[in-house]
Amino acid sequence: MTTLFEKYGGFSAISKIVMDFYGRVLDSDEVGPFFDDIEMGRQIDHQTKFIAQVLGGPAAYTNDMLQRVHAQHDIDRAAFNEVGRLLSQTLSDHGMSEEDLNFVMTEIEARSRFIISI
Repeated sequence: MTTLFEKYGGFSAISKIVMDFYGRVLDSDEVGPFFDDIEMGRQIDHQTKFIAQVLGGPAAYTNDMLQRVHAQHDIDRAAFNEVGRLLSQTLSDHGMSEEDLNFVMTEIEARSRFIISI
């Protein structure tokens, strides 16, 4: 059985999608400022691995890790939703099917309590 990770091209393709995604995030007045002091190369690497994991690829980000990393950023529901909207739009623009997109966004939403801190 093929995973979504394999279906959408593995790390190489996911990395390109994540780079596009962060271009959109950084252009956002609402969430761009969260990344002002973030080393984006490292961020893109981590996000690529996280999205790969959600798609059934190799990686091992636990909910505890997500909570520790995001707790210092005071992320509220509005910011989480904006990032989710940008991710959904990016995945769709890169050819992800509606069914697969719904799966990914459901998986992301399931982790919201570990990311939203205020």
